[in-house]
Amino acid sequence: MTLRIANCSGFYGDRLSAAREMVEGGPIDVLTGDWLAELTMLILAGNRLKGRAGYAPTFLRQLEDVLGPCLDRGIKIVTNAGGLDPAGCAEAVHELAARLGLSPSVAHVTGDDLTGKPLDLVNADTGERLDATPLTANAYLGGRPIAAALSAGADVVVTGRVTDAALVTGPGIWRYGWGPADLDPLAGSVVAGHIIECGCQATGGNYPFFQDVPDLAHCGFPLAELRPDGSAVITKHPGTGGLVSVGTVTAQLVYEVGGPRYLGPDVVARFDTITLAGDGPDRVLVSGVRGEPPPGTLKVAVNYLGGYRNTMTLVLTGLDMEAKARVAEEAVWARIPRESFDAVDVTLTESGLLRITVMDADERTAGRAFSSAVVETGLAGYPGFYGLTPPGNATPYGVYWPVLVPASGVRPQVFVNGAEIPVPAVPAGPRPPSSLPAPAAPLTSEPFDPAAPQQTADPASVRAPGAARSAPAGAAHEKGAHGAGGVAGEETVWMPLGRIVGARSGDKGGNANLGVWAGTPDRYAWLAATLTPDRLKRLLPHLAAYRVDRYELPNLKALNFVIHGLLGRGVAASPRMDPQAKALGEELRARPLRIPTALLD
Repeated sequence: MTLRIANCSGFYGDRLSAAREMVEGGPIDVLTGDWLAELTMLILAGNRLKGRAGYAPTFLRQLEDVLGPCLDRGIKIVTNAGGLDPAGCAEAVHELAARLGLSPSVAHVTGDDLTGKPLDLVNADTGERLDATPLTANAYLGGRPIAAALSAGADVVVTGRVTDAALVTGPGIWRYGWGPADLDPLAGSVVAGHIIECGCQATGGNYPFFQDVPDLAHCGFPLAELRPDGSAVITKHPGTGGLVSVGTVTAQLVYEVGGPRYLGPDVVARFDTITLAGDGPDRVLVSGVRGEPPPGTLKVAVNYLGGYRNTMTLVLTGLDMEAKARVAEEAVWARIPRESFDAVDVTLTESGLLRITVMDADERTAGRAFSSAVVETGLAGYPGFYGLTPPGNATPYGVYWPVLVPASGVRPQVFVNGAEIPVPAVPAGPRPPSSLPAPAAPLTSEPFDPAAPQQTADPASVRAPGAARSAPAGAAHEKGAHGAGGVAGEETVWMPLGRIVGARSGDKGGNANLGVWAGTPDRYAWLAATLTPDRLKRLLPHLAAYRVDRYELPNLKALNFVIHGLLGRGVAASPRMDPQAKALGEELRARPLRIPTALLD
């Protein structure tokens, strides 16, 4: 007996045809979709301030294609597209159904919205206290309200802010009757939910070994065949593009996570207990997951308006790039002092892009006053001057601020066709201690001065003693030297790290995560011994100023690095070109190291 749970959306803006593809492509029992990222809540808040819907309207477009077939086949639909207005989204579903001549039972889940309620606004990551007024404040609910809605006969369940994995855990509780003490099955469902929540990222999308993925342009969306014990087979519909392998599943497991203990409102899933095994073509069995009692707190995603921002990008070409960047900056600040702004970020990329971002509480200061000053330097600056951005107004930006609240103080509510139904309460009180051994403590590197010569290296590579700077990756074999990944007396080859390991990176609030994994035990043993937090900083010197924690996941042959504060105040406020740290993993894979030839195929 299995429950086939399909995903048709990994973010607000994903492929509109995916819902139809998942319903028509093969048998499924539940169709889920994840629309809500930390940034999405802020986008929906902006829409609501402009008089638009506070939910994701693209869900309704997908639903129009599949509502009839889902009702005919008994397929349940579960989505968090309700965003900031689950009730409004549920009403829109009723209106759509009426136009189609259908009469589904529609449930919506509320109780996550804590906006306007007294909160202890201490940042869960940094310990700072927020003085600003929150624009939104939404607690991450679990799967039990979803299960209650399905048990009450709902055909469509619309939620607000729930954990991404709750879209799988909720149906699992409904089908298999798991109680709060069924920690291992709950943890298995959380892991399955984490794997399929981002859509095609589990089936070959954004995969570092993308050359191995067939027909990526028509990548199929994932589904999880969830079993009563919480184990699951991850697969996709036959005849679709993409790939489901131990590698693609591992890539998603190490995406946007922290340590081995993956906290949630229903259970703590221990990622250091996951076992992956091939189960046939495009099928991976996920089993062995252990669970611990959930914490007594819930995470709350708070967003507030931080001010206004503006970015101007100049292109530097040819010789003397750093000198040109210095001249460009001096010319801009001569026209509008740098001190005029609350915050300034200047970044010179390796490809010669000079990005100047300013932030200020005053819209005019960060707007035309700044961008016009940059344009004024056009005939009085460095040779080869041209820009990629025209002068423009400043735009408002939001700040993400995670806080914790007692779980007992948040009451989920479920409404089916407008009528409230009871939600079984989870027993309150102290949580029983976990019987599992504690995971290993992380290996940590504190911030250091990137100018200190004993702690830095060439930004493009880490050279072994005596190795020539110009040696092309993979071109030179060496024997007997230490450092940069080699062992005395061992034959090595100088090549990019990414030729033997995969990586995937992403954002967790103001922090970035970077998961790195190997395909064989020997490669993992070398990786774990070689890629310390300090060496990571030598390979990627722009990380030197941040605290980096490294967690080991030997069961996945993976390491996960958490770079604290790299993204500042979160995606919406980050001045980085890559505000979600999506490219960090590929930056690392391109860095060369001396790799033992015994590890090469």
